[in-house]
Amino acid sequence: MKILMVASEAAPYAKTGGLADVLGALPAALAAGGDQVGVVLPYYRSAAAKAQHSQPVYDRMELWFSPTRSYHVGIRRLDDRGVSFFFVDAPQFFDRPALYGESNGDYPDNAIRFAVLCRAALGVVRSLFRPDIIHCHDWQAGLVAPYMKTVFRGDPTFAGIRNVMTVHNLGYQGIYGREVLAEIGLPREMYNPARMEFWGNLSYLKAGIVYADALTTVSQGYAREIQTPEYGFGMDGLLRSCADVLTGIVNGVDYSEWNPETDPFTAARFSAADLSGKVACKADLLRTFGLPDDAAVLERPLIGIVSRFASQKGFDLIEEVAVPLMEQREVSLVVLGTGELRYEEMLRALAVRYPARVSVRAEFNNAVAHKVEAGSDMFLMPSRYEPCGLNQIYSLRYGTVPVVRATGGLDDTIDESTGFKFAEYSASALFHALNAALDAFPDRERWTQMMKNGMSRDHSWGSAAAEYGALYRSLIAD
Repeated sequence: MKILMVASEAAPYAKTGGLADVLGALPAALAAGGDQVGVVLPYYRSAAAKAQHSQPVYDRMELWFSPTRSYHVGIRRLDDRGVSFFFVDAPQFFDRPALYGESNGDYPDNAIRFAVLCRAALGVVRSLFRPDIIHCHDWQAGLVAPYMKTVFRGDPTFAGIRNVMTVHNLGYQGIYGREVLAEIGLPREMYNPARMEFWGNLSYLKAGIVYADALTTVSQGYAREIQTPEYGFGMDGLLRSCADVLTGIVNGVDYSEWNPETDPFTAARFSAADLSGKVACKADLLRTFGLPDDAAVLERPLIGIVSRFASQKGFDLIEEVAVPLMEQREVSLVVLGTGELRYEEMLRALAVRYPARVSVRAEFNNAVAHKVEAGSDMFLMPSRYEPCGLNQIYSLRYGTVPVVRATGGLDDTIDESTGFKFAEYSASALFHALNAALDAFPDRERWTQMMKNGMSRDHSWGSAAAEYGALYRSLIAD
């Protein structure tokens, strides 16, 4: 098959979160299975720095948004890991310090920036890479199918091409005022509750959902949850109406990067067959965070967190249980991440109160993230909601037992043989789960078996790519 993906970011060229990891790995996994795969991305400033060897393949593509307004873009191509990356070169829109906005908020022209991305993707289809499947990711690519099925509905280029839309996080919906419709060149009838209208505004994500031939999201649990008022962000009714074409496929992880047997960032290597190196990794992690690493401390359970500091990630619950946990249990805690100032201040105050047992690094640091995964005994993810989650999967591979809330991908990937889960979103439920894990820790035989169970789980991209491939083939066969 020929598959063209459209997204706003992909590792290593542009990244703010997990979407980039998916677009950095899934296309290559599909290509390794024999498919022809292309990816359309903005040629951001960051992408230009990392795709220096890309070549111009279309110098002046004209995108008409009305009879009197058009934009010119270039298309650059780079082949990487068997995948053709097509970069939309439009400096007026993408040559900026950040992807979506800066400290004063989102860029005010994001509506037109990502409409240009979607129109340019269709230009790639017309001139450079005609696929069987166009696979769009999140709201930034949400207008591809609507443009294809309205503005270009008479163009034979697009006959027979099927559209897949993946929702990575329903909380981001691409919402703009109705006046944007004229600027982005879609017909006025799109402002309709059955199409693009959303509570008096326009939603790019809703448009992508409505016009898709198939919908996916990043875990089976999240596919169920987004059909409920609690997690549907106002779109639960729409998603329930699409339930027959909605599939959950758990994201894979790149085991060439996250592997305790080969990890270049850790103090020692280890495997399920030989766990001895994990002790050295624990000592190194404690030193990295400025905590004591004597024999008594090494015997004490060490909880690790790598996260964005936000309520969605459960930090309101952590705030409630942190002091009781430290007062009642002999446990150490290391935290790596950035986010809301209130939670950073809470964590720093905790570290001041318990300087020998708690340490916080308020930064994003990939090397330290690897050390946390390798050296912790437990990994904490008490998320309010979590579409998929990757750190709990990394933790499994590193023999670090996850303690998670049973939501979305966390519920799908962790079971009682590999970790600890709690269902109710409450501080008491979290505290109970942490105590259960801490009570189990001294039973070394049971704990070691849990570690090995997790390390044996296969969450590689090859498995996820096979599920996507089956979905694509079912669409073509229809």
